Amino acid sequence: MEGGGEEIRKMRILCLHGFRTSGSFLKKQISKWDPSIFARFDMDFPDGIFPAGGKSEIEGIFPPPYFEWFQFNEEFTEYTNLDQCISYLCDYITTKGPFDGLLGFSQGATLSGLLLGYQAQGKVLKDHPPMKLFVSISGTKFRDPSICEVAYKDPIKVKSVHFIGAKDWLRMPSEEFAAAFEDPLIIRHPQGHTVPRLDETASGQLKNWIKDPPEEACKTVLRNKDVAENGEERAEQLKKPEEACEVAKSEAEGEVHMKMERREVEVVQS
Repeated sequence: MEGGGEEIRKMRILCLHGFRTSGSFLKKQISKWDPSIFARFDMDFPDGIFPAGGKSEIEGIFPPPYFEWFQFNEEFTEYTNLDQCISYLCDYITTKGPFDGLLGFSQGATLSGLLLGYQAQGKVLKDHPPMKLFVSISGTKFRDPSICEVAYKDPIKVKSVHFIGAKDWLRMPSEEFAAAFEDPLIIRHPQGHTVPRLDETASGQLKNWIKDPPEEACKTVLRNKDVAENGEERAEQLKKPEEACEVAKSEAEGEVHMKMERREVEVVQS
């Protein structure tokens, strides 16, 4: 920081791909969205830690190699190498972070939700700052009761958006997954198990969601800025979290984004 100004840093987002695909494929999937949506983010697309143990659904569509994060039975109630995967990702986040949020598709979204729930309960990432946001595409809950009673014990208080497809075979589990978060934004689309194309309305909603900063983040920025420029008196005047956050939003974005209790967006494929 120079001259009392606030250094602007892009938010770092860890992006976890789906089952038997790759980080490069997820990056390609996301590229169909308006690039300005993630202009404020530094996005990291790692590969899963295990080579694909069978046929990939993207063979002939996107070149190998393909990877998976862990293995599971048909009912998705038993998991192999999940603990090893969690340990790997926690180490990755700690050594290459800090990260501000997570984005995931399918298995990657399900795994991201588990990490967020575990972090909220103090099971993992105890020394890493709390994640500020989460983008889930076709994510679901784990079904093992021993996992559920910890990860989803309380509503996960992370700003989240959930993409749910009308033709997705995981549509209902994705609905249940979104309900595990506090005040989720749900964006529905008419497609199946995929990263959907977004029309202008959905893109606008997603941009506004991204512009609306988590309260803790804007309070921190405002506090640092006010103390540096105006001393303790200005910071004292804005002790209330909601007031501080509203001022930070207004200054940063030129407008105040009003919160809604629960927001759902019907998306029509362009």
